[in-house]
Amino acid sequence: MDVSIIIVNYNTVNLLIDAIDSVFEKTEGIEYEIIVVDNNSPENPKNILAEKYGNKIVYLGLSENIGFGRANNEAAKIAQGRNLFLLNPDTILLNNAVKILSDYLDDNPRAGCCGGNLYNDRYEPTVSFTRILPSIFDEINQLSLNIIGKIAFGRNQFFNYTNKALKVAGIIGADLMIRKSLFDRLKGFDPDFFMFAEEIELEYRVGKKGYKIISVPYARIVHLEGQSISNRLDRMKKLHDSRLIYLKKTHNPISIKLINALSLFNMELHLFAWTLLRNKEKVASWLEFYKLKHTV
Repeated sequence: MDVSIIIVNYNTVNLLIDAIDSVFEKTEGIEYEIIVVDNNSPENPKNILAEKYGNKIVYLGLSENIGFGRANNEAAKIAQGRNLFLLNPDTILLNNAVKILSDYLDDNPRAGCCGGNLYNDRYEPTVSFTRILPSIFDEINQLSLNIIGKIAFGRNQFFNYTNKALKVAGIIGADLMIRKSLFDRLKGFDPDFFMFAEEIELEYRVGKKGYKIISVPYARIVHLEGQSISNRLDRMKKLHDSRLIYLKKTHNPISIKLINALSLFNMELHLFAWTLLRNKEKVASWLEFYKLKHTV
């Protein structure tokens, strides 16, 4: 089998069905399976999926919510595909992205993983990858209001406008395709992550093994980002916690202290600026960020 498409679900059954329908509608010329992993959703989708798709879906129900990375690890254990396509439930394929990405991996042996261009619900370009992993340089770039990133990467910092494959630092986990042999060799996602940053940490290890992470722009996918997470403060907390885990796994203690100091300084500058401008909404938002980061 060419590709195992793995979709991790938690209480997003309507989005999940739209994602699956788009896979069946757009995917052709390739042998694939769809594995749905449910993280013990209160609205268990098993019967809904069985009624709509019958045996076209491999369903894996978990007894607890173990997070995004670990759920993908469980699905990978039963996956039959040569390549794994980790697809969010809040996505809709716009073209034959599965075959495009799989063919790219097959034709480029030094590519460890890849992903397509992402669009929002208005079909406008949205964040599809990162060129800078969390680091001292990343914090300095944020302090420069992203001017450094714009100089270094131009308009191709988060979205691939080049119409050709582009080496990047990390693909957004909404549409990540990786060789199963490499995924297994790396022992999958690190189980210490619950949600967020686990794909960046995995891709960090992919890079350490000498493989490239590639943006393939002719694979096109809508990403309805954030619609599967309703609580903004909870999202911020998970982002913050995952960032700390990532830094501890990839940086030495001195670098972490410097990164966190720069991050706090960045928060303080934003708070000061929005306070001067008397924007209460922005002040409240950045204050939440600051409180989280100040717990480091």
